Amino acid sequence: MKRRDFIKTTIATAAAASTLTGCRDLPKDPNYNKEKKTFNYNRGKKVKIKLATSWPANFPIMGEGVERFATRLTQLSGGSIEVKVFAKNVLVPALGVFDATSAGAIDAYHSAAYYYKGKNEAFNLFTGFPFGLTDTEMNAWFDWGDGMRLWRDLYAKYNLVPFKGGNTGVQMGGWFKKEIKSLDDLKGLKMRIPGLGGEVFAKLGVKPTLLPAGEIYVALERNMLDATEWLGPSLDTKMGFHKVAKYYYTGWHEPASSLSLVFNKKKFDKLSDEQKLMIEMASQELNATMNSQFQYENAKELKIVKEAGVKIDSLPKDVLKAAKKAMLEVAEQKSEDSDDFKKVWENIYAFLELNRDWTDIGLKKYLEIR
Repeated sequence: MKRRDFIKTTIATAAAASTLTGCRDLPKDPNYNKEKKTFNYNRGKKVKIKLATSWPANFPIMGEGVERFATRLTQLSGGSIEVKVFAKNVLVPALGVFDATSAGAIDAYHSAAYYYKGKNEAFNLFTGFPFGLTDTEMNAWFDWGDGMRLWRDLYAKYNLVPFKGGNTGVQMGGWFKKEIKSLDDLKGLKMRIPGLGGEVFAKLGVKPTLLPAGEIYVALERNMLDATEWLGPSLDTKMGFHKVAKYYYTGWHEPASSLSLVFNKKKFDKLSDEQKLMIEMASQELNATMNSQFQYENAKELKIVKEAGVKIDSLPKDVLKAAKKAMLEVAEQKSEDSDDFKKVWENIYAFLELNRDWTDIGLKKYLEIR
């Protein structure tokens, strides 16, 4: 046999074997009907979904992402699913979406899990935690670890079904009106910061507070706030923070904040298998495209921050050391107070430990080389 013919035959045989092996090893789709040998199509059933968000109308990136999700779901379903998106305070208050969806007053919402830690402290962890998982690791925890199972088990108690709703990637550590040179410089500072990051800062002597987005700039300008965190250059520049605070510190408190796309369980359970699968697919796309948009917009808007004469730096080592210690103390206390928090914390922290070496050897080393 000629060498050329041998190569052609070998490639063809390998391709055929690979195809057969791939078919044999495909996971069994839970939506596949074994008896009818078809999917449970339900083309004649049109569903209307009222989805409220925690964001203002026309909100960049997060609001845009939800609108794309609604359009994509209508396209995928051939019009059998129609999603109407409502900005905050139109149907319900910004942070009232959890209760409204749970009660069935609306069908779905887009928000962040840590806003509802008052319901269950474990909800903090489905958004992320200080010094925690990167966006890639967070998605892996949901998709391949126990993240999604734990999330859905807890939300089922509230008549809710959650999906990944986007990820901000690493957030910046905040805007400060004065330079932070040591841990002592944090004592007594008034800072707008939510979630576990706020609780960690409180242990360092900061006075954390929550303010509506529209009030933060004025509070900084009038010295009612000494500092604020928001997200990153992508949205921070639109808030104008670079005009009133000249110290911008790199992030640690929200290394990858995962957003939430959540449906009323009774409404969701009534959908056909086909429609449920479409929601899953559209939510995965929403999660991926929002993450990539944050990357792009942060990179683009960073130029504005630099041109404004802002000093970009990392917090001093003694601050970060104290913050790591404080985070473990917060987690330990919450684990004692809440069995749900303990269960999720032990799971997500074990996943962090599993991923730590590979992320350091892979991504971290590559970035150092680059």
